[in-house]
Amino acid sequence: MSEQVLDEETWPMEAQAAINDIKEHVKAATISSALKNTNQRIFINMTTLEDLNYCIEMSSAGFRVVGRMYDDTSLSTIENMNYETPYALLNSISQKYRESFGGELMNKLLDLAKKEGKTEG
Repeated sequence: MSEQVLDEETWPMEAQAAINDIKEHVKAATISSALKNTNQRIFINMTTLEDLNYCIEMSSAGFRVVGRMYDDTSLSTIENMNYETPYALLNSISQKYRESFGGELMNKLLDLAKKEGKTEG
């Protein structure tokens, strides 16, 4: 499988879509304006619900932590694994993400169960 290369206009749109998907479960997430984003990767600065800051690299290989501060890429690339989705990455670094996401899922299931009960009655 060849590495997917998006153009420089598409990466920010993909990164923003990922941010929109997780924004309810993190304190903050924005595309880095300080780091050089290319047609092969883009950097996202994120603060978890635990108030921990991360710099996340998004590439065709997935998502991975590259720094423990905004705009920081100092962590070893060997030590940090790639995650296929931002959810998988957050699941590994944020207990409060798991609780927030699980709570939202439960609420949606309860709402669905209520709607099902009304249509059957």
